[in-house]
Amino acid sequence: MTLPAFHAPTPTDMRRSMGRFTTGVAVVSADDGDGNPSAMTISSLTSISLDPAILLVSLTHGSRTTEAVEAAGSFAVSVLGSRQEALARRFATRGGARFDDLPCDRSRSGLPLIKDALAQLECRVHSAHDIGDHRVFYGEVTDMRCREGTGLVFYSGRFGDFHDFGHDEVPWLF
Repeated sequence: MTLPAFHAPTPTDMRRSMGRFTTGVAVVSADDGDGNPSAMTISSLTSISLDPAILLVSLTHGSRTTEAVEAAGSFAVSVLGSRQEALARRFATRGGARFDDLPCDRSRSGLPLIKDALAQLECRVHSAHDIGDHRVFYGEVTDMRCREGTGLVFYSGRFGDFHDFGHDEVPWLF
């Protein structure tokens, strides 16, 4: 198989290329300060530091959730399990009252969290930067909990789950 020639990336090319990288799926939520919850589905989530615990989320400029995180200075992350595709789709659409009739958990400070998520983390904004068409937030994790389960993954525009090859767990070297 011959690869195509190199060329400057278009937004469509970039989406297609990065779609080849399997990611987990999470929902970032915040409160706008007036008691109105806002949230969006993301796959741009990564751990930056273990001590102190800091993670990174990248949110689209101009979204209600981005504005709520910016205003509040805090946000929550719910890492979705493999049976939560419907929730990932619900929070991936623009507009609407996505929390209507949705039972949620709440963080200790009251941020909305997706019920039965594999991990729920509350973060204080450590810093933020505008990069391209996104605002990148570094969040210091102030509270968290997690449970066992299989994560929801996203690959090439499709949702799926992780299948273990049956190997021993890889030990972390720290």
